[in-house]
Amino acid sequence: MDVHTMTRRWLALLAALFLGVLGSQALAQAAPAGQQTFDSVLNPNAAEQAKRQQQQPGNNAPVWREVRSEKEHYTSTRGVEAGVLIQSGGETWRQRRENQLIPMGALVIAGALGACVLFYLWRGTMRLREKPTGRRMLRFSGFERTMHWTVAISFSILALSGLVMLFGKLVLLPIIGHTLFAWLTVACKTIHNFVGPVFSVAVVVLFFTFVRDNLPSIRDVQWFAKAGGLFSDVHVPSGRFNGGEKVWFWVGVLGLGVTASVSGLILDFPNFGQGRATMQLANVVHVVATVLMMAMAAGHIYMGTAGVEGAYDAMRTGYVDESWAKEHHEYWYEEHKREAVAAPAAGPAGAIPAGAPQAKEKTA
Repeated sequence: MDVHTMTRRWLALLAALFLGVLGSQALAQAAPAGQQTFDSVLNPNAAEQAKRQQQQPGNNAPVWREVRSEKEHYTSTRGVEAGVLIQSGGETWRQRRENQLIPMGALVIAGALGACVLFYLWRGTMRLREKPTGRRMLRFSGFERTMHWTVAISFSILALSGLVMLFGKLVLLPIIGHTLFAWLTVACKTIHNFVGPVFSVAVVVLFFTFVRDNLPSIRDVQWFAKAGGLFSDVHVPSGRFNGGEKVWFWVGVLGLGVTASVSGLILDFPNFGQGRATMQLANVVHVVATVLMMAMAAGHIYMGTAGVEGAYDAMRTGYVDESWAKEHHEYWYEEHKREAVAAPAAGPAGAIPAGAPQAKEKTA
């Protein structure tokens, strides 16, 4: 077969295809009302759309109604919701995030920080009533402090990066511009994704580390009845952890911490089969849990630093002065006084007296 013959056959084939397309369109236009065409069989809204185009040219409402119906259609791509072209729930989630979660989250966090500032201006740092004795009791072991600081540092990183992603568009974007803000948010998102699992594991270990001393008791009722002496000078004894610390442990660390971890892992690993609706719900739960946890953490951090004298040293060094233990956790002090407190003994400065493995003299 020569070149000319092959060329003529290709041209004839293209002409036949072109005439066939024109013919199908002519038949579709000339089809009587109510008669199904090839397009109307494939797309139930095709006939309605054709009629709409004659009455209202440019109005594609029937097509978009079909697109936004979230019906599962055929696709060669495998995956959850791969056959859904547009998921309308995404717009609902976006509106809820922009108009409800962000403003309410800002009010909760600002309210918690404002309450801490006002309380400090009114009460100031709560000082010890008695002078330090110089004898120190072991309050937190090395492992306990390691787990606490692992949770605290990872939580701080997650909180800061989360605040940038949640409020950054409203606060930082107008100040630093789109380019720098884009780099910042990508960095925060990456850090957030990698630190999140570390926090999740650390929270579980922290729970089992301190759960024994955070079990509720009748003493906690007495502590709450007097508000822990926060608004008065009344001495309120407690065990190793008081009622407020136990609320933070059960509600903040366990309840909100585990909720934030589970919802965060759903968002962090979308390759386990969860669809967009599940991811959107997880995002709402994650934002609510983390905002409430940050609000509670603000009070916990305040009381552990500027709020109570000597509280920070307990978690930094593991030791507290005997006077501090008696004033803030008298029941715990009484339980461990015999083995943890010893009179000054001769020997090198800072040495732990024999028979008192949990107490040592304060070094100069």
